Amino acid sequence: MEFACKNFNIEEVIRCSLKLTKSDYKILKLLMENPNKKLDTNYIASKLNIDLSTVQRSLKKMSEKKIVKRSQINLDKGGYSFIYCICDKEEMRYSVKKIIYNWIDKFNLEIERW
Repeated sequence: MEFACKNFNIEEVIRCSLKLTKSDYKILKLLMENPNKKLDTNYIASKLNIDLSTVQRSLKKMSEKKIVKRSQINLDKGGYSFIYCICDKEEMRYSVKKIIYNWIDKFNLEIERW
């Protein structure tokens, strides 16, 4: 998409509207590419070559924002692990659109004041 001041792509718009870092978005993209799988943090970190603690922080943040779902699995030898999957993509689209439309409404007000 072109704008007189800057070129940007849909990934940047989504990342910005959901307030995601580049690492957050890489993780989200991996989960979106595997919609029928539940992935653990170790797999995600190794697959994307991102530090495990960064992956854990990103997934916690995205889970709190209801972008990803977190499930707990109990380990055979005790303890537990978390696995993650993408939330409903249609709901995410709706959320992003709502954010963009709100931005457009605010922009229209400001441009009229200008």
